[in-house]
Amino acid sequence: MIGKLKGLVDSYGDDHVILDVQGVGYLVHCSARTLQALPRAGEAATLFIETFVREDMIRLYGFTSPAEKSWFLLLQNVQGVGAKVALNVLSTLSPSELANAVALGDKAMVARANGVGPKVASRIVTELKDKAPAFGSVDPAVAGLTAALEEKVAPAPVADAVSALVNLGYAQIQANAAVAAALREAGEGADTARLIRLGLKELAR
Repeated sequence: MIGKLKGLVDSYGDDHVILDVQGVGYLVHCSARTLQALPRAGEAATLFIETFVREDMIRLYGFTSPAEKSWFLLLQNVQGVGAKVALNVLSTLSPSELANAVALGDKAMVARANGVGPKVASRIVTELKDKAPAFGSVDPAVAGLTAALEEKVAPAPVADAVSALVNLGYAQIQANAAVAAALREAGEGADTARLIRLGLKELAR
């Protein structure tokens, strides 16, 4: 089985790259994020490989990191998620973003991926929740803020700042993380305007 390929980028397709390894061109299917991270044709690249072998085909899937590959395999343990949908999820979310979304139960974040409806997103965050800590660390402050918002016990300035960032188009998990970072810098007594300003500064990094 092929576990890793290192060679020169030969060419790109919509959902794959052809990697030239000592004169042999391997067609490797990748997420959009992985394709965007790879260099131009003619330059060296390394991909971690998962090989799917069936009676009628052999297909290679490539990843920039072991974490991305692990999530690709984990996602397919969920009913309704095959290789294509798993790649769609990884095209939308990085491994760390996916780990945080699963750990925090953010179904809406997962549902942003093409082909992932509310039911599949719900299954992903529910069935993989216990596995998320192995692949990404969730900031305790973010988890605490998320819980406080869900239970409607967060201070008004905090809730208002998060709501403002969401209204500006940021995802809930992004807004939660930004305001949690703002709270660390400004302290518990900060007003809404200061939290929004610091949150936007954090999101711009």
